[in-house]
Amino acid sequence: MATSHQLVIDGDGHIVEDMRAIVDLMPRPYRDKYGTHTFFDPFPPLDHLHSANLHDFPPEAFGNVGPDGWTDFLKDVGIEAAVLYTTRGLSFGKVVSRDWAIDLARAYNDWLHQTYLKKNPRFKGMALIPIQEPDAAVEELKRAVKELGMCGAMLPSTGFQSHLGHKRYWPIYEEANRLGCAIGIHGGAHENLGLDDMSPYAPVHALGHPFGQMISFAGIIFNGICDRFPNVRFGFMEGGVAWLLICLERFDRSYETHVQHDLRGEFFKLQKGEKVSDYITRHIKAGRIFVGCEGDEPDIAHAIKRVGNEPFVYSSDFPHEVNNEFCKKEIREMRENPELTEADKAAVLYRNAQRFYKLGPMGA
Repeated sequence: MATSHQLVIDGDGHIVEDMRAIVDLMPRPYRDKYGTHTFFDPFPPLDHLHSANLHDFPPEAFGNVGPDGWTDFLKDVGIEAAVLYTTRGLSFGKVVSRDWAIDLARAYNDWLHQTYLKKNPRFKGMALIPIQEPDAAVEELKRAVKELGMCGAMLPSTGFQSHLGHKRYWPIYEEANRLGCAIGIHGGAHENLGLDDMSPYAPVHALGHPFGQMISFAGIIFNGICDRFPNVRFGFMEGGVAWLLICLERFDRSYETHVQHDLRGEFFKLQKGEKVSDYITRHIKAGRIFVGCEGDEPDIAHAIKRVGNEPFVYSSDFPHEVNNEFCKKEIREMRENPELTEADKAAVLYRNAQRFYKLGPMGA
């Protein structure tokens, strides 16, 4: 067991789905159809470049890592616990059939619980919920948290109907508010962001994640979701930290020069003399907004200076694009960063993950 000053909690790791095992937990029509032809796949494709592009990754990245491999990774890298997100389900918002979305979310959550959460208490889970049918999403969120012991649910940053601040999703946030759970917004399906005809993958990956996060963040902030549902903790994962700085700057200027009429009283309300950036910082300080970051973020010190160390959550992204040595290097760089205080490092490496996911005490 690590001591407190050595603790690391991975706030955003990924499982690699066993598609056969997940389908086996779905109703019989899905089980009967799986494997009968090559076009049947429970999850939609992520985007044009994930499925038809030639590029390389670091050695061992994107390996078929199961629970034993994940346990070995935690031990080798020195990580106390990991919150696990989907891989193929990052495209979940693109599922068109509402019944399909309901059945797939339930099967995925059962599989994650059986395969990982029951196997090792160091694994924590984020559920899929069928946002295509908000009433069903409410029920599945409740089941995932109450019965399966998950920290909350993942919402994709792209691919769904309407932005994430839209009223259609308010029942989901109302239930999350009642449960006091985490909502992790995660990118990965980089379609319809103006990048669809770009062939090199690196810029699509570089821009797709923050673009999706900025759009989702804008919908949640300007529609006052943090005010309406103060017990929900929103995390914006795998987009780095620089996109938040862009939002702080651009939201202030644009809100000053484009005064919105709110005839229905549905938008956010600033306090007297408050800027949008002040509003965002206030909700960060209240523990409602979190941002995933890697260990080598060049702007992390400036971001902490701008809004404080409270929102930033270390995220390995293992086994996507990284291997053990890559993650060790990032953690080492975080610990050795001369621009950060010891309190900053502790906040990023484990304390903020504990707060975001409402994890119990860890370490000796």
